[in-house]
Amino acid sequence: MGLIKKPPPCVRFAAAFSHEDRILKLVWDRLESHWGKIATLSPAFDFIESPYYHKTMYLAPANVLRKQMAVFADPYDPQSLALDKVDSNRWEEAWTAELLPADALVREDPLTKRLVNIDPGYLSMTKLVLASTKNREHRIYLQGGIYAEVTLAFRDQAWMSMPWTYADYQRSDVLEFLTQARKGFMQSVRGANG
Repeated sequence: MGLIKKPPPCVRFAAAFSHEDRILKLVWDRLESHWGKIATLSPAFDFIESPYYHKTMYLAPANVLRKQMAVFADPYDPQSLALDKVDSNRWEEAWTAELLPADALVREDPLTKRLVNIDPGYLSMTKLVLASTKNREHRIYLQGGIYAEVTLAFRDQAWMSMPWTYADYQRSDVLEFLTQARKGFMQSVRGANG
């Protein structure tokens, strides 16, 4: 019989995208007020790997989405992942209603157009896990309609993608950001353990 142990250390992760950097800055400020200090924030980049979100995201005036990722400083309990996804979905809806330009509400269907998309997850020494509302063969059900997937694994001193890993998580700049964030996380764990 295996012994039940606490999960290994991890920290909260989030990716967010919107049509402009100003909105991303606002999102990160608000997420820090809910989830604590951000330890590492990636540079924003053009999300060009897939047009999938063009159907559900507000794109005007740039007609391009900007994406950014963050690793938070505080230790994280991974059993909170489903609640984080529920909260982030609620914030997407509320912040869109608050911030979407009034004239856009006339042109766009506010029920299908979001101003921001937030993807919560967590980072550990060995993996990057993301939450999703979509069931797929490689996702594990958590609770409340939320699933989790291992998006990247850290093996042989490098991030390794899975067959289902989204293309933007395989970008060299994203992998470098996650490598540096993991190093910072490892240092904080060593510091906490004396």
